[in-house]
Amino acid sequence: MRRLPPRTFAALATAGLLALAGCGTETGGPGGPSAAGDTTRTIRAQKVMQLTRTHEETGMTLLEGPAFRPDGGLFLVDVTAPEGRPKVMRVDVRRKTVRSVHTDGRGAYTSAQFSPYDGRLYLTDYAHGEIVSLAPDGGDPRTFFSGEVDGARMNPDDIAFDKAGHLYVSDSRGLSEGTEHGRVVRVDRDGGKATVLADGLAATNGISFDEAYRGLWISELTQNRISYLRLGAGGDTGSELGTGGDTASRHTAIRVDGGIAQTDSIAVDADGNLYQGLHGRPALFVYDRYGEHLATVEVPARAEGLDSATNVAITPGGTKAYMTVSGPAGGYLYTFHALGKGTRQSNGG
Repeated sequence: MRRLPPRTFAALATAGLLALAGCGTETGGPGGPSAAGDTTRTIRAQKVMQLTRTHEETGMTLLEGPAFRPDGGLFLVDVTAPEGRPKVMRVDVRRKTVRSVHTDGRGAYTSAQFSPYDGRLYLTDYAHGEIVSLAPDGGDPRTFFSGEVDGARMNPDDIAFDKAGHLYVSDSRGLSEGTEHGRVVRVDRDGGKATVLADGLAATNGISFDEAYRGLWISELTQNRISYLRLGAGGDTGSELGTGGDTASRHTAIRVDGGIAQTDSIAVDADGNLYQGLHGRPALFVYDRYGEHLATVEVPARAEGLDSATNVAITPGGTKAYMTVSGPAGGYLYTFHALGKGTRQSNGG
């Protein structure tokens, strides 16, 4: 596959790709007040290890999409890794080791998720509008989906799987133009059919089912808001047979006071709490299903050169959480104790 030149990454940055897209507990302290004021709990995350350094070829590093395999291995992606550097990595969090799983000369992968249907690792290639999959060991790369959906190519960012293995994709279309053309697209698990469930979104980024699989939480990067999309019995926004792009069941659920930071990926724990990643601040905001700001997860104030906490994975069945944090200082993995236990909806995306 051809090498992706630095100018391509510069173009992607201009287009807004790089704006997308990481243990102790105390209250207050040197991290500063949270967006909800001094009454909001502050959780101090602790560094696990450094995974990447700034790439000379692309001028940055950006970690995303942490996801646990059933065997306990933690997989994640580096969005800006050049050819020859790890684009998909596996981390042993107990031994604090990392190894490369996959690289190529084309993809700019913004998320990773394991399918409950076939067990393969699915990646979104934002730059080329594709979804690809790998064997659990990183081999056997396949293009799962490419092409247009309702006349427009996707800019796929994050993925959520339903219980049957169908994909729900945040399509950040329109980001580079500053237009609200973002979508939520459902792709059947065999890749044969893609349906727009919602459109008119402001740079759709994070996407995750709620704890009961009744609806989707969706973050909109350029409006700093989290919307809720209720699904029908057939996994769409209408009746069991579906109505395609019906958006009547969508509403703005949470307005995020992020300041210069923007809403990135979303994870949901077993209690229904939302973990909202931030691009532009190395922190996560935690909300309950009613929009109450419960906590802010911060890296220590002494951790310089970090400016984004894009995503989080909570250990399945446990509360140990791992977030991807990046900036000029490199790409790091930090850990903290989540408010609820981990499930599939708190595992990458």
